[in-house]
Amino acid sequence: MPVQWRFDLPSSSKTAQETRLQPRNAVLEMAAYHPPSSGRRNKLRLDFNENTVGCPPHVLDFIKRYLTAADLSIYPEYEAAREDLAVYFRVRPEEMTLTNGTDEAIQLVVNTFVDDDDEVLILRPSYAMYRFYAQLAGASVHEIDFRVEKLAFPLEEILNRITPATRGIFISNPNNPTGTGTTAAALEKILLHAPNAAVLVDEAYYEFCGITMLPLLHKHQNLFVSRTFSKIYGMAGLRCGVLFSQAGNMGHIRKAQSPYSVNILAAMAARIAVQDHTFVEEFVVEILAAKELLYVGLEKLGIPYIESKANFVLIDAGARSLEIRDELRKRGILVRERGYELPGSVRITVGTRDQIRQLLAELQEIW
Repeated sequence: MPVQWRFDLPSSSKTAQETRLQPRNAVLEMAAYHPPSSGRRNKLRLDFNENTVGCPPHVLDFIKRYLTAADLSIYPEYEAAREDLAVYFRVRPEEMTLTNGTDEAIQLVVNTFVDDDDEVLILRPSYAMYRFYAQLAGASVHEIDFRVEKLAFPLEEILNRITPATRGIFISNPNNPTGTGTTAAALEKILLHAPNAAVLVDEAYYEFCGITMLPLLHKHQNLFVSRTFSKIYGMAGLRCGVLFSQAGNMGHIRKAQSPYSVNILAAMAARIAVQDHTFVEEFVVEILAAKELLYVGLEKLGIPYIESKANFVLIDAGARSLEIRDELRKRGILVRERGYELPGSVRITVGTRDQIRQLLAELQEIW
């Protein structure tokens, strides 16, 4: 005889209004994040700091040649990718984990080490997801401004703001959107000053500046480093990153991570991408040359800018920032207006020299 299940619903005298589902206060108090990411295909994308020529050809070739229907029908396996990437980054496999872009790396550090009402320090302006995930966790977020003079890194201000209650510090080096950065020695001072805090150094633009904290991983127990394949490797659409820390920390991080957060295509592409050093070296050389070209063009036009250690440049368009963005968009060129953080600012991704020449020609007509 088939089993008949019976579910008894609890009786309640509360009205429907009293029992209506409500989000957490942390969510109610957050501002929604709306990335302007629609309608970008077939335009000159100088707005999101992506690789403007696409992913390495050998990555696409590999996926086309070796991806099978069976690969997509099973849950991802990460062991081979971890081993290959560990060799490339010169760490042990247990000192890293693949992440769904840098965003998941940030989320994992917050979820693992930051509790409700814990103190988190971030810089202003900086990458929006630091505040996003800290606020979502219910943390108390404190912002420290970049110095007004050339938007320099506020080391002393950070050191003075750290307290025994500080549980998380999030730093992008170089910083987005300012393009300014700091030294490994300065970051080490922060690590020593905040032994109770998880200090995440986001190295999304490492290849353009050459400063990394990875060699100091064994020295500082509270150090976390993230890298991404969304920028120089041109794989933003696959959403793949890597988070590094000491093995003990990573054991806790992996407990807080969804077991299959990175898709098999992303894991496969990351593993293959790092095998071609030439692609990265040649692209860096091209971008650095294009950045110098952009500087010269901006100076000729009389447009103030901040010297950048990354693959983007922040300019001061004054009261015309929105107009400049919109006029360039009409001409098929996308740039990012950042006036909501720095009045009058526009961030321009550095593409190839030909792409920068195209941008400057349009800017000359508009300006």
